[in-house]
Amino acid sequence: MSEHYGFIVKAKTRPEKSDAFEALFAAFVEPSRQEPGCIEYHMLRDKQDPSLFMFYEIWASKAHLDVHSALPHMVEFAQRRMEYLEEDFDFQLIEMLSASSAQR
Repeated sequence: MSEHYGFIVKAKTRPEKSDAFEALFAAFVEPSRQEPGCIEYHMLRDKQDPSLFMFYEIWASKAHLDVHSALPHMVEFAQRRMEYLEEDFDFQLIEMLSASSAQR
């Protein structure tokens, strides 16, 4: 399954911006899941540290992710991300070793 492009992103938000960050990205989840090439797209929030968010994304290819990343709302957020974040995103590339559960 290594042809897929997957990653986990940690987003450490400014505490006073955490709820705004959640509201902003919660609105992106379902539309992102409908994009061509999206296999998994999950937004998570740490229960012990509510200013820490994680995104788990699997795309059919890097090209599909590139299309997603070039959408106007994603470009705008990328330019303004540090208004929300305490530190820049922490990306961890991953290899998907099991089949997607999204279609079950």
